[in-house]
Amino acid sequence: MSDARQAIVAAADAGATRGTSPEYAAAQAAIARAEAHLQAQEYQRARLAALQAKHHAAAALANAQHAEAAVPAPH
Repeated sequence: MSDARQAIVAAADAGATRGTSPEYAAAQAAIARAEAHLQAQEYQRARLAALQAKHHAAAALANAQHAEAAVPAPH
């Protein structure tokens, strides 16, 4: 869970938002599912949802970094 949350924060820090990144939105949805599974003591499902969140957050981070790199630097 902690790794997934950190990955989501890193993606947000890189500029990913719910409105601009479907992967970021998917990461947030997956972490919410993971938290719900934890509350229900469904630990295997919580772990899988957290892994999905981390995966989506990593993709959102990569996309945000790629988009930032594509913006030309001011002269």
